[in-house]
This record gives sequence, C-alpha cells and structure tokens, in this order.
Amino acid sequence: MAELYQTQRAMRNIRRAALQRGVIGILDIGTSKIACLALRFDGTGTFRETDGVGPMAGQVNFKVIGAASTRSRGMRRGEIDVMAETERAIRTVVAAAQKVAGTRVDHVIACLSGGRPASYGLAGEITLETGRVHEHDVARVLAACDAPDFGRGREVLHAQPVNFAVDNRSGLGDPRDHVGNRLACDMHLLTVDGDVIGNLVQCIRRCDLELAGIASASYASARAALVEDEQELGSACIDFGGGGTGVSIFVKKHMIFADNVKIGGQLVTQDIAQGLRVPLPVAERLKTLNGGVEATGRDDRDMLDLGQDASGWDGERRAVSRADLIGIMRPRVEEILEGVREVLDAAGFDAMPSQQIVLTGGGSQIPGLDGLAARILGPNIRCGRPLRIDGLAHQFTDPGFSSAVGLALFAAHPQDEWWDFEMPADSYPTRSLRRAYRWFRNNW
Repeated sequence: MAELYQTQRAMRNIRRAALQRGVIGILDIGTSKIACLALRFDGTGTFRETDGVGPMAGQVNFKVIGAASTRSRGMRRGEIDVMAETERAIRTVVAAAQKVAGTRVDHVIACLSGGRPASYGLAGEITLETGRVHEHDVARVLAACDAPDFGRGREVLHAQPVNFAVDNRSGLGDPRDHVGNRLACDMHLLTVDGDVIGNLVQCIRRCDLELAGIASASYASARAALVEDEQELGSACIDFGGGGTGVSIFVKKHMIFADNVKIGGQLVTQDIAQGLRVPLPVAERLKTLNGGVEATGRDDRDMLDLGQDASGWDGERRAVSRADLIGIMRPRVEEILEGVREVLDAAGFDAMPSQQIVLTGGGSQIPGLDGLAARILGPNIRCGRPLRIDGLAHQFTDPGFSSAVGLALFAAHPQDEWWDFEMPADSYPTRSLRRAYRWFRNNW
C-alpha cells in the first residue's frame, strides 16, 4: 500500500511540475480514434477550499493551443493489441498537435476505456483525538478504509472519497474544522486489469513521453458531458465508444460506480459489412451518413448507393434501401442498450432519486438513438455534448471527443483522491494491496 500511495503522489507531483512549466498534453487513446490536446496553463494554480478537501487538488485556468486526431491503430476493445501500431499512431497525433501548438509536449495525461473496470465501495471510521477534524484526521480515516481482495492482477485506478460524516452529520464534502467525536468516510475505488495499464504505460514511454496521470474514460466522459446539476443530483453517463460502451454514475459531484459493456460501434460496422457484403470502410460510411435505428415509411424508397467497391459480379453498382440498413443496425444497438440496462440494474440505479441518463460518445449521434434508449433505459434521456473549453476548435466539440475534453478538465480541476493526502507512515491499512501496485513497481 505504501508503494502505491507514494507512486500516485509522484504522478501528481509530475502533473504539478508540468503545470508550472505551462504545457501538458491530453491523450484519448480509443478503439476508433486517438485524440491529443495541447493545453497551456496560466500558472501554478489557485487552491480553493470549496472545491474539495485535498491540499493538492488545485484549480487552474487553461486554454487549448493545439489539437489533432487520427484513426486508431493497434487497439481492440479499448486495449492495446499491437504495441508498434499504437505507438505509431500516438507519435503521429502528438506531432500534429505540437505543430499546431508551436511548442513541444513532454508530459501527457492518458485515459483508459478497457481493462474490465470494477467498482468497490469502502468505508472507514476513526475517533477524533482533539474533538475537531484536522487535516491529518482526513488522512487517517481514508487509511482506515479496509480494502477487499480485488483478485489477481487487478490494479487501482481511482480512489476518491465521496462522503464524510462527523458523528451523525453526514453528506459533508469537506469535514475539516467540524467539531465532533467520530469521523467516518465512504470511498469509491475503481480497479482495472494491471496488464492493460502496464501496456499503456509502456507504449507511452516508447513514444518518449512522460506520464503525468491516468484516468478512466468513463469518468472523463462524464466530467465533460454532465452539467453541474446532473453531477450533484445523480445521473448516469453512457459513453458509446468504438470498442465498448462505458457506464458511470455520479452523485454529489463524485463518481460512485463505473463499468463497461464490451460492445461498441465497431461491432455495428462489422454487422453492416457482413449483412450487405461490403468492405468495412463502406460500412462505416453508411453507418455515419445514413444510419439510424428508427425506420419510417419513406425509408423503403430511400435507396443508398454502395459505391464502386461494392459492385456486383457483373460490374453493376449495388444499392440498398435505408430500411435494410436500419434493420441491420437496430438489433445490435438494442443489444448494447440491454447490456447497459443490466449494468444500471446491478448498480442500483433505480433507487437513486434522480434517474437522468446522458448519452455521449461517437455512437450517441446515431439518429433515433435517444428515442430507443428512452424505451429501454427510462424516459429521462438526453444526448450530451462536451462542455466548451477555451481554445477548442469546433470540430472537436462533438460527443466523440467527450473523453478528451473530460481529461482536460481532470488535469485542470482534479478531484481529491486518497493519495492527495499526507498519509502517516503508521496509518496504512492493515490489509495489503500488493496486487494493486505491482504494475507501478514494475513499470514506473
């Protein structure tokens, strides 16, 4: 546990040093695309107690000075499949962003969408020695959270305190200086496969870049797509990606659950390619320009040209109706939404007071998806676009870039995590987290 704690603190220190130098890179490494944003910060940051309890999670202002994206290569279901191909794609997109920014990017923050994420709710309680909550008491109660056995090869990606209680007063965001006898804490902990993170770290190192942080893609997308009221009252964010569909639940401005459905937009493209016997690029074009999930009466007469690559054996150009295309896409989209429904049911989303669901990601732009999702997931559905941030070009503001924008917000406005607090050496949890920091020890 001590090694994990110290290594995560080292990553935060690297991020702070990069902010002081003024430039940091954002890497959204997805299955269908890789995006890079170059951010310029206005200084070391101001620390506002109203934004959290962590002494290190400062807030800074930033501007996007460079942005680029490219087709992803070497990725499968949110995980690196061919290291050399992914490295080449990362080098290409970082070089393009550096060219636009006119400056070099040495430090990057990356996000992870695969790795079979699993959420845990931890609880800890301590007795206050002085009758008032001090900074070290917050560190003590976080260290008192007893971690379960995550299983072999599982690593901790996020460990965020989501609620504090002093005696019988619960729902506190910042318990410092409160008077009481006992301090309790609820913490959300997210784990992923260690090998997936290790491959990501190794790939970024091979690109001559220094890693300043890793975040969950589901968490980053929700930070960008959910408005402040939705994060406060309780909402679910569904990120329709190419290799999978991320699910995250927020309440009181903290993520309390995250999971992933291993079906994404690429599988829809493969269904079109197999059903219409066309190449994958043609299937992707049909899905993007003419796809949908709700058929109308005129779709039977709306004929789509499949192009020269899909000509018949006699050389004649083939065409299909839009109704046929919708008939191929709808069953797979329904399967994705049913998987999301199962995840939300397992998380107890029905018991939340607010059941707002926000759809984002590249796949959320399929026409008619919001109506179909309302029938399967619930009536409170809206399509979310990432928040506008200073300097971001218009072509990077569609839902497909929610993870990249969320990572930028994560870099400038980080939420408090367990390793943001000065932990006493004798206050580490009694149960070991050796599996949770093995990849740090081997790859850092």
